[in-house]
Amino acid sequence: MSEPWQPLSGVKVVDFSMFVPGPFCSAILADLGAEVIKIEAPRGDPGRGYVPAQFRMENRNKRSLALDLKKPGSAEVVERLARHADIVLEGFRPGVAKRLKIDYETLKIHNGRIIYCSISGYGQTGPWRERPGHDVNYVAAAGALAFSGQWLKAPVRSSLPLADMGGGAFAAISVLSALHERNTTGKGAYLDLSLFESAFFWAAMRHSLDPQADPRAHIFPVNDVFETADGKRLTLGILEEHFWENFLKAAPGLRDARFATDALRRQNGDELSSLLEKTMKTRPADEWLRVLGENDVPVDVCVTPAEAKGNPQLASREAVKGEFVQFPVWADGRRGGRIRRGVPGLGEHSREILVELGFDDAAIAQMRKSGSVPI
Repeated sequence: MSEPWQPLSGVKVVDFSMFVPGPFCSAILADLGAEVIKIEAPRGDPGRGYVPAQFRMENRNKRSLALDLKKPGSAEVVERLARHADIVLEGFRPGVAKRLKIDYETLKIHNGRIIYCSISGYGQTGPWRERPGHDVNYVAAAGALAFSGQWLKAPVRSSLPLADMGGGAFAAISVLSALHERNTTGKGAYLDLSLFESAFFWAAMRHSLDPQADPRAHIFPVNDVFETADGKRLTLGILEEHFWENFLKAAPGLRDARFATDALRRQNGDELSSLLEKTMKTRPADEWLRVLGENDVPVDVCVTPAEAKGNPQLASREAVKGEFVQFPVWADGRRGGRIRRGVPGLGEHSREILVELGFDDAAIAQMRKSGSVPI
C-alpha cells in the first residue's frame, strides 16, 4: 500500500483556539501532515466538555501543551512557540489576544514570516466586532435560515454548525494561500476571518443577493426527504426528466398531466409533495431502495454517521480508520491524510514540547512551580 498523501509535512502550527472553528481548521492541517501544537488553558479547551464527540474528531493528530497565558512565565514559551511556528491560529473575541500578548503584532516581532489567523464571530473591525455569538446566531444573521430546505417545511437549523465548520474550512484555505504567497515573498500575513461572513458567503452563493429571490428557487418537490411505511426517511434526488420518468415506473399512480414537466411539478408542487408523502408511506424503506435502485432513481436512506461507517463505498475508499473519519481526498492514488496519533489529554505533551523548544529541566520545574505550565 502506498504512503498517505502528507503535503504539509514539516509545516508547524500553533493553535490557541477553542471549541469548533479553529480546531476544525487545524484538524485539516494536521491530517495533511502539519505538526499541530494545541495550546490549552489549565482548565482545558471547553470543547472537551461541551461536545466531546466532536472534540475527539477535531483534535486527533495534535499534541497538547497546557499553558496559563495570564502567568508571567508563559511569555518566554510563547516567544519560542512563535519562532517555531509557520502558522498561528487564535479564536478569541477581538482584543483578547492582545491582552494575553499572543496577538500578531507581538508574535511577528519574533517571527516576521509567521502566518497568523484570527477567527472571530463578526471580525476584528466594524460595529459588531465585540458582539457575542455562536454558530446559530451567525447563521441566522447571515440569511442562512431564511429559506427552507424542504418543499412543505419551515426553515430549520442543520445539525452541522455551518458557520463554525465553514469558517474553519475557509481558515484552512486562507492560511495555506498565505503560506504559498510567503514562499514567494518571504513575508508573513495577518488574516482576519469572520464566522458571520463565512455563513453569509455560503448563503449568498446559494440564494443570491436579490431581494426578490424566489424562496423556493433552490428546492424541488421531487428532490426531498420522505418518511416510509416503517418510519425511516428516504431522500429522493429527482431533478432531471429521465429520473422522474424512472420514478413513475415504480409509482405509476403519480403519472398525471399536472406533473408532466419540471415547470408543472413546481407550479403544482404543494399538491405533488403531499401526494409523494402519501406514496412513500405505502412501502418500507428497504422495498423502496430495491425498486428505485432497479429503476435507476437517485435514492438513499437517512442514517447516522455510525451507520454510514459500514457503507461498502466508504470502506472501499478507506474513509474510516479506527475510530476516526479520514480526510476525504485522494491524490495520485494515495489516501489524503493520515491518523498519526489519537486525541491528546490536557497537557499530555507539555514537557515533550518544552524540551523541543529548548527549555531544560530546571526551567520546566520553575514553570510548573509558578503555574505557567501547570501540567
